[in-house]
Amino acid sequence: MAQGYLKSSNLKIVFDYGVDEHNKPIFKAKTFNRISKDSTADELYSAATAIGSLSSEPIWAVERNDSYDIGE
Repeated sequence: MAQGYLKSSNLKIVFDYGVDEHNKPIFKAKTFNRISKDSTADELYSAATAIGSLSSEPIWAVERNDSYDIGE
């Protein structure tokens, strides 16, 4: 039976930069690689809010992206 092995994790913070001249939202993201695989959602959210406090733009979303190797 195949197994999934967690290979890496990334933390993505999406910032809200308002709207453009056509009233469409503008978002910009910052991705942090090599996040500890054992990090909890609370730890990542705390880190994201601490990083976000350094920006003049508000945080729109915080995402965790995991990559798995599939094998037996």
